[in-house]
Amino acid sequence: MISLFKIDIPEDRLLAIQAKVDAYDWRQLPDVGGWEAGVGIADLRRLVTYWRDAYDWRRVERRLNKWPQFTTDIQGERIHFVHLRGHGGKPPLLLLHGWPGSFLEFERLMEPLAEDGHDVIVPSLPGFAFSQPITGVIGPRRAAALLHALMARLFGPARFIVQGGDWGQGIAGWMAHDRPDSLWGIHINMVNLLPCGIVATTAAERAFVARRDTLLDLEGGYTHEQETRPQTLGVAMADSPVGVAGWILEKFGQWADLPKTGDGSPDLWHKFSEEELLTHIMLYVAPSSAVTATWMYLGKRREGSQAFPAGTRIGVPTGVAAFPDPVFVPPPRSFAEKAYNIVHWTDMPTGGHFAAMEQPELMLRDLRRFVATVTPHGGESIR
Repeated sequence: MISLFKIDIPEDRLLAIQAKVDAYDWRQLPDVGGWEAGVGIADLRRLVTYWRDAYDWRRVERRLNKWPQFTTDIQGERIHFVHLRGHGGKPPLLLLHGWPGSFLEFERLMEPLAEDGHDVIVPSLPGFAFSQPITGVIGPRRAAALLHALMARLFGPARFIVQGGDWGQGIAGWMAHDRPDSLWGIHINMVNLLPCGIVATTAAERAFVARRDTLLDLEGGYTHEQETRPQTLGVAMADSPVGVAGWILEKFGQWADLPKTGDGSPDLWHKFSEEELLTHIMLYVAPSSAVTATWMYLGKRREGSQAFPAGTRIGVPTGVAAFPDPVFVPPPRSFAEKAYNIVHWTDMPTGGHFAAMEQPELMLRDLRRFVATVTPHGGESIR
């Protein structure tokens, strides 16, 4: 059964969040200065001041509730999703976010794609936002099976296209691996899921691997914590809205393609507004999903789904929007082609990890081009 869903956070929950935000004692938080050791305290205080004094969740809630939203039970797991209907002449699109993003990453893509004729499905990943409670730890391969089942429930045997970055690209990859006949293609803006034992064979590929490994050593502490000890981290996350905000804000500051200030810190406010960032954060805090959203990392470890089996090559047509992500740098096309059937590749001039949010027009243009490449007659009349 599919049920209509309306976001309506209980008032007592909002009051409890506000009380914790108001009570946060900044005197207990030393500041090493800037962003050199983690989230910039000045930027976090700016965000929390806005949260305390100006943020209006109810107004945001009304805006979000203008979208048609639903929940359904898939194999015992609750899945929340937005469904914008097109005219039925183009293939359904499944748009997948990652951590620490949300379904809101696709806010500026959904309506244009529906106007093109696609049915647009944007779920909250299992354990994220309103796709909870979940019955236990779920990894990306299991998430791929659940979301395939969602699409089958909505569209029967009709093939569809998946777009994703971060966890979304991993889930898209496992859908292409496990259920290739269900897909016209996958369009990804991160190439992180690769076969075991893949070897760099050119100078450009070796330079990429060296840079990737250096960056992951510097920036990957959150991954190890969340895939090994998410419950311990969760003790703090469950009780501190400001703690959740700091944990998430750091990633927007480090992973987005942002200019730098005079001391080398990211200029968050060049690209994002306080309301925009807080709304993403509230989708972790308000429905109490900050803890279960980290479980995907542990699920990856338990499944062994951090890499495809050695020798795997995905045959599903694949498009790559290679945005200049400052941490998860895109590989050379030749390296990605060792794993994927690349039929479309675009080197983007700007935009980082949250590509659909940072550069929606570039993403929209590229996804439309990919759809035209992988579907007969540009996707018209194929269902």
